[in-house]
Amino acid sequence: MRRAERIVAAARGLVGVPFRLHGRDARTGVDCIGLAMLSLEGAGHKGLHAFVPDAYSIRGGSVACFADAMAALGLRKARTQHAGDLVLVQAGPAQFHLMIATDGGHVHAHAGLGKVVEMPGASPWPVLGRWRF
Repeated sequence: MRRAERIVAAARGLVGVPFRLHGRDARTGVDCIGLAMLSLEGAGHKGLHAFVPDAYSIRGGSVACFADAMAALGLRKARTQHAGDLVLVQAGPAQFHLMIATDGGHVHAHAGLGKVVEMPGASPWPVLGRWRF
């Protein structure tokens, strides 16, 4: 199985996990950053906790901060979207959100629904960047 397929499989394995801001554990809940971290770890990438922030506001930050973090993780910016990509969107004013691209949509930690979900189709929010290994 290719790395991108492993990332998608790991993300799909988290569907149904509760949403929890700053969550990093599938047993107690995850947010979008926790989902991304666990999906990458599930695909074989270890030691990501050192690069993933523990405390942050649900609003704020910048695209540049996300880009720097992605580069530190060894991901490269992508122009087109493929399954397994980490997709940064703007879900609201000054509110950034990470999703995992699949072959037919995205897996993401949905705060409003209170759990990780897989949604079909294109992102309903403006895409600010895509990164992949």
